[in-house]
Amino acid sequence: MLQFDAETTAILENGYLGADVTARRRASFDALGPLPGETILDLGCGNGLLTLDLARAVGPQGRVIGVDPSADMLNVARKRLEGFDNIALEEGLADALPLADAQIDRAVSVQVFEYIDDRIGALTEIRRVLKPGGVAVVADMNFDMFSWVSDDAARMDRMKTAWDSHLAERDTGALLPAEFRAAGFAGVEVVPFTIVDPVLRPDGLAQMMMILMRRYAIENDLMPAAEANAWYDEQVALAAEGRFFFSLAQMVVSGRKP
Repeated sequence: MLQFDAETTAILENGYLGADVTARRRASFDALGPLPGETILDLGCGNGLLTLDLARAVGPQGRVIGVDPSADMLNVARKRLEGFDNIALEEGLADALPLADAQIDRAVSVQVFEYIDDRIGALTEIRRVLKPGGVAVVADMNFDMFSWVSDDAARMDRMKTAWDSHLAERDTGALLPAEFRAAGFAGVEVVPFTIVDPVLRPDGLAQMMMILMRRYAIENDLMPAAEANAWYDEQVALAAEGRFFFSLAQMVVSGRKP
């Protein structure tokens, strides 16, 4: 698994403020449809960007509860969310939420379930804390819909395979609709969100992933450092030549507690 330590958190903090990830976050916000006065769970709240958006949306009469297993991520979130009295942050896991039954109006989780082994169990836990009629939204990547141009296809495949090892499931987005139903949700819907970058942008998802993927492959002995660095350098060169292309799909899945 990717360790969300202080260094990784700093890399993510920069990337998550970029255009790609901001648009991805907005797709989940829109699917959730927060209303004034509601209580909302942000599961895997990370650095608190979506938590902040939700806190503004529910207003002073509402409440947002952010839950994350990473103390480093929560430290960043606490600094960002200072002054918002309608936010509570808790350290916790998806399969053991620190919440009572039926106290949440809506729940959202973005790019978290791909790291969870028992996704149906986590969805069942979300259903437990939702009020009847409450809505859950889970957005995760589908890495079978991952396109990245390279003149060395074999090396690109090796890097993608190395990155797959940090996930519990590479095609979470494709599996979630059936898992929502298995966990007892009704009215399950899927909205696709695709990031397409024909240029390598400093604030883009591709740039953030290049940094994380190279680091992960080297630190976990999944690729020789020389090969991982050559993979990274090729993408920079392709961008300079006007031949860069990156695309990755995310599925925003929603369901309602009967």
